[in-house]
Amino acid sequence: MTKAAERSPEPGEQDEHRDDAHLDGIEEGAGCTEIWEHLAEQRENEE
Repeated sequence: MTKAAERSPEPGEQDEHRDDAHLDGIEEGAGCTEIWEHLAEQRENEE
């Protein structure tokens, strides 16, 4: 069985309602710090 993170998105899954949409814009292989910074920036932009 293929993990969701390893498969290509199906047509129609490429919208902000995906479970992993909050990770858009993060380079593959990014570490915890990069992910944390990205999420913190998103929160700042929402306020």
